[in-house]
Amino acid sequence: MKLKSTSRQCGFTLIEMIVVISLMMVLLAIALPMYNRAVVHAREAKLHSNVALLNGLVEHYSQDKGQAPQSLDDLVTAGYIKEIPEDITGSKTTWETEQETPENCWDPNQCGIGSVHSGSRETGLEGTPYASWTH
Repeated sequence: MKLKSTSRQCGFTLIEMIVVISLMMVLLAIALPMYNRAVVHAREAKLHSNVALLNGLVEHYSQDKGQAPQSLDDLVTAGYIKEIPEDITGSKTTWETEQETPENCWDPNQCGIGSVHSGSRETGLEGTPYASWTH
């Protein structure tokens, strides 16, 4: 009398595991750069928004007060904004301001901020430095 073996080993062979892991690595190699680009694009969109916001607030402050703010903190103190937004560097202190030109000063005796731009020295995805973005 011959006994049939009913127990069969279940599992994956080494070749099957290598194929699955290789496919996962290929998909990851494709997805990771796309993810990183999306993250940078989102940071750049936030920078565009923050630059436009700050420059708009400088303009509103100047029109309301008849003189340009002397610092970005003046916008907070006067209640135009709750807090200074972050630059693309992740810091609130790296913003750079350009002074009004003397012929365009709201108050000729005291020129203030004319515009705001990023203090970052990095270049964006479109090939221009973040510091050159004004709106």
